[in-house]
Amino acid sequence: MLSKTSISQRLLASAALCAILAAAPAHAAGTRPTAVAIDASLSDALALVANRPGLSVVRIAGESMLPYFGDDTVVVVKKIDAARVRVGMIAVYVNRFGDKVAHRVIGAVAGGWQVKGYNNDRPDTTVVNGGNLLGIVYATFNSVGRSPVAIAAANLPAVETVYAAPAR
Repeated sequence: MLSKTSISQRLLASAALCAILAAAPAHAAGTRPTAVAIDASLSDALALVANRPGLSVVRIAGESMLPYFGDDTVVVVKKIDAARVRVGMIAVYVNRFGDKVAHRVIGAVAGGWQVKGYNNDRPDTTVVNGGNLLGIVYATFNSVGRSPVAIAAANLPAVETVYAAPAR
């Protein structure tokens, strides 16, 4: 049986936790995540992939995946077998137009997986499968934008661009 002191302490702890949670800032829909300079994002992502086979770094162009990531976000892509793809993952793939795209897997369809940008009205017209899957988004590094001067000054390599754009 709990003493009155134990009960009082637990109630005070619960009240304090509720106050902390109530004071925490909420993210409004459509806002960008906290970001740092692109050279810092690139440097961190490149450090993560160093000496890790199957991981690569790309830069996102577009806003179809906001608020999760958008223009100039740096992402780490992990190669996986298409059989391991699941609903909810962010697939990076080559669409039927030859564009590299990062969109969320929304369901299984004949021949593979259907994907869609969070902000797109309709799914992409290309089915993701073992033939066009490059990998899944493993990590994101949000940046405040392009700075070729900062990237060059930091002696960082240029990285490939992947689109988060309207469905095609």
